[in-house]
Amino acid sequence: MRKVLVAVFVVAIVAVGALTWSAMSGGGIDVRPPDVDVDTPALREQKARAGIEDCTPGTGEPVADGLPEVTLPCLGGGPDVDLAALRGPLMINLWQANCEPCKKEMPVLEAFHQQYADQVAVVGIDFNDVHPARALALAESTGATYPAIADPGGDLMVEQAFAIGRRGLPAFVFVDADGTVVSQTSGGVESMDELKQLVADNLGIDL
Repeated sequence: MRKVLVAVFVVAIVAVGALTWSAMSGGGIDVRPPDVDVDTPALREQKARAGIEDCTPGTGEPVADGLPEVTLPCLGGGPDVDLAALRGPLMINLWQANCEPCKKEMPVLEAFHQQYADQVAVVGIDFNDVHPARALALAESTGATYPAIADPGGDLMVEQAFAIGRRGLPAFVFVDADGTVVSQTSGGVESMDELKQLVADNLGIDL
């Protein structure tokens, strides 16, 4: 009887692993968390209190080696964003509510946004995160006002352009003026000089 129970347990573990792998590899089985509402009256109030800017939909057409054709909601309300339509120069920052290094670098990103938004846009993506209220609270506590897109269902986990996010947060995705993803980097930044160097190295823009 004990051998039978062990066999059943092993089969169950293999089945769960297969379901997870199938979802990760595009097999069509969805094992992600249920949908999370990122646009409620309470979240809109929280966003307004923090002074976070609305998302801006892109205007371009999909390009080879560009951002994926995935439409995501704006965190705390606002227009949805078709990522493939975004154009640079653009620095996308991947973060989460529970990411301590993200918390440390967000003031630097905000300072960059305030000084250089007309040259290099900053957009945050609350990446694979089911806690929108906590995410907005983090943005408010760090003073981050640049636009924030929400990915509560982990839609970007399977997209190659955002593979860097699967290896840990925070992370950056750099997009040029033509909409091409030119590079991805991981790890937080601690100073404006470090962030400007990242922009120079990845977008070829000296600020």
